[in-house]
Amino acid sequence: IVVLLAFLPKFAALLVAIPGPVVAAYVTVLLALLFVQGMRMVVQDGLDHRKAAIAGIAFWIGVGFQNESIFADLLGPFAGVLLGNGMTSGALAAVIMILFMELTGPRRRRLRVPLEMDALPAIDEFLRGFASSSHWNGASTERLASAGEETLAVLLQTDGGVGDGGARRLSVVARMDGPVAQVEFVTTTEGDNIEDQLAYLAELPPVPDEDEISLRLLRHHASSVQHQKYHGIDIVTVEVEGER
Repeated sequence: IVVLLAFLPKFAALLVAIPGPVVAAYVTVLLALLFVQGMRMVVQDGLDHRKAAIAGIAFWIGVGFQNESIFADLLGPFAGVLLGNGMTSGALAAVIMILFMELTGPRRRRLRVPLEMDALPAIDEFLRGFASSSHWNGASTERLASAGEETLAVLLQTDGGVGDGGARRLSVVARMDGPVAQVEFVTTTEGDNIEDQLAYLAELPPVPDEDEISLRLLRHHASSVQHQKYHGIDIVTVEVEGER
């Protein structure tokens, strides 16, 4: 859309006619909103030393390129214009650091199954094998398998069985982060946010109904549960602490 608007003379003239102070105020507010949104995402996802390093280094690289304090005399015309924008250079630095950490970090294990209760044996075997390869003890293995079972049950309750007739798929990705197992459940359900439901449990009476049992069990087995929605795609990240 922006490329097409660039070929419209009236639109370009309208942009040129906007006073400089108005544009500066708009850009300042926009950058402030982006900064606040980015910090909110970082804090909500949990801040560790790796995320703090990525966010801090990317921020200062962006500020440095924006103020022409980094390689100002070494960049050519094209690279100077491209990297002269702090958002572009900072985002590029963050992407490169994230890719480096992903490539040098622990290997991920993946499983794809239909989003149905019949997939529970495959998920259980997958999580137990993952715990065994990490040399976890029996109690930690059972806790990880139970967390996977309750996550599947919650996803099926959230989905509510409403679909377009096509078989929905569930992707399970597991990786180790020190003593913590991070398991991502990625699907295309359309329902309430699981994080909101878990937070709401604290306000409910101690006797749950049938639909809340899986949520309470999931909160018991997992040390952290995060639920993110991106255009119909649900990503539930469950963290379980284990011992060897």
